[in-house]
Amino acid sequence: MKFILNILWLVLCGFWMALGYVLAGVICCILIITIPFGIASFRIAGYALWPFGRTTVERRDAGAGSVVGNIVWIVFAGWWLALGHIVTGIALCVTIIGIPFGIANFKMIPISLVPLGREIVPTDQPFATR
Repeated sequence: MKFILNILWLVLCGFWMALGYVLAGVICCILIITIPFGIASFRIAGYALWPFGRTTVERRDAGAGSVVGNIVWIVFAGWWLALGHIVTGIALCVTIIGIPFGIANFKMIPISLVPLGREIVPTDQPFATR
């Protein structure tokens, strides 16, 4: 079932959302000082491309650097990506078939806003990193 949901997600919105994250990652990598943000953006692009069967958990070793980095991320890239998830989620919720995908888009808003200090893990082991 996860495979079918991921294929439908990829066709309906996953490809475009992943492209947004890749674009943000490329821009961050061009501006050398923001390479850690670019790496986080590429990691989330993979999650946005194929989300079903995976979830995010907080990392225990994330400290003050993650908090400061997340504030910088929100200002420069996070709110654009969150806005993309909101618009896509609303558009998907217009149809009955799109409602689960719209809800999945809304669930991705927190990681698009604060990606540092989070880790993407399979859903069968969400507490493995704690």
